[in-house]
Amino acid sequence: MMNPQALPIAPLTVATANGTVEGVVESGITTFKGIPYAAPPVGDLRWREPQPAPAWEAPLLAHDFGPSCVQPTGAMTATSAGGTGPQSEDCLTINVWTPGADPAAKRPVMVWIYGGAFIIGASRVPFYNGTLFAQRGAVVVSFNYRLGQLGFFNHPALEAARPDGPMNFGLLDQIAALKWVEQNIAAFGGDPQNVTIFGESAGAQSVLSLMASPLARGLFDKAIAQSSYGLPEFTRTQAISMGVRIADAVGLSGASATLDDLRAVPADSFAQIKGPNTSTSPVPIVGDAVLPDTILNTFEKGEEAPVPLIIGSNSDEATVAIAFGVDPAALVENMGRLPNIALRVLYPRATSQEQIGRELVRDLVFIAPAQRLAAAHSKRAPTWRYFFSYVPTGMQPGWANGVPHGGEIPFVFDTLELASELDNNITAEDRAFAASVNAYWFEFAQSGTPSSAGNPTWPNFDGRNDRLLELGQPIQVQTNFLRARLDLFSAIYPRVIAALQPKQ
Repeated sequence: MMNPQALPIAPLTVATANGTVEGVVESGITTFKGIPYAAPPVGDLRWREPQPAPAWEAPLLAHDFGPSCVQPTGAMTATSAGGTGPQSEDCLTINVWTPGADPAAKRPVMVWIYGGAFIIGASRVPFYNGTLFAQRGAVVVSFNYRLGQLGFFNHPALEAARPDGPMNFGLLDQIAALKWVEQNIAAFGGDPQNVTIFGESAGAQSVLSLMASPLARGLFDKAIAQSSYGLPEFTRTQAISMGVRIADAVGLSGASATLDDLRAVPADSFAQIKGPNTSTSPVPIVGDAVLPDTILNTFEKGEEAPVPLIIGSNSDEATVAIAFGVDPAALVENMGRLPNIALRVLYPRATSQEQIGRELVRDLVFIAPAQRLAAAHSKRAPTWRYFFSYVPTGMQPGWANGVPHGGEIPFVFDTLELASELDNNITAEDRAFAASVNAYWFEFAQSGTPSSAGNPTWPNFDGRNDRLLELGQPIQVQTNFLRARLDLFSAIYPRVIAALQPKQ
């Protein structure tokens, strides 16, 4: 007689608005992968708002991730993020992890938005696995959205067809995914009235963009921005000029290219474009219905969504600048003698030009803009800040300068074993720390207040009460963290933004 415990677990099916989907049970959690949430954005639907996905009759076997959206090959490797797997322009799919599909359960919903400078990224990355959050009681969602020139684009032909029309197609995909959640997530056991969006890097910029967007209002209830940055958005005029260069780059006649010409170009051709000024990465475009004004202006006018917000940065965010060819030591050296002296006053513990440069990039591009947005938003809704400085024991040689850009993600998801960079280096202390961080994020999603049993209470942040939580060794509350330099950088931030504004 067969052992009852050895009996296979029957697959779980859920009825969505488009048809029934069948999931797979893994570690007591049912996963549904590769569910279409919009029609394939191909042919005449390229550079259009996402359209409704077609219905299906037979149950959809939602067992595997859908193809990643088109992006440069090799940019995401197996060692860095698990690779993109198959790519396709037909990529608008969504994934769900659930403890159980009881519509009455009303579990908190956590919607992850991946980063990658708006030009790379995929929901299939192994350490984006939602199992641990689901085991705590959340319904976790991730999805793909259009990237690069297929996701953020304008051109004279597109402008002529739809004056003042959409340009942020990738953000429109995100809004469509949130509408899918609103319509369908109750069937998976989630509460559509308790949705938290969270993302890292370009995913954090997406979170802030959705907070600023009138089109996303009411689609989420809380937000977490991990390693957002203060680079200026492209304008509509700049995007049109860039679209002309992109048309040239794919072999068309620049401004004279027609919309039919552009839509006939194979999707892969856009992903292979190289050279300066051929992508709006790593920022969205301001001046359409999705993002009528800049993120900063929207927050400072108090017009963003009034939802609770967690926002923070890592201790070595400069790694992403170095990946794009910025030399921190040369950056400081090129600033000249007087700024150099001032920087040594601001960074008295730095032992080299490189260290000053790394911390300057981190503070000026990441932490100070986040502080300024947090101060503005704290007037609208509860706000919490963090500084992530925990370096895993086995990574101390490789992370000698601190936690790199994106280094917090496996701790947030509690997926250290799925982060290939950490293989064979994980300690019991690392696992305990990951569980603590995962708990803070889950409790915020569940109740609107971040907490973690046995760990410090995370205080609110506002302009008068400058406190944040340092997620390090140990976890501790910091008051007036880097206050002198951050106040200076925050004050000059508008001038920095103007100086960084991309030229046409």
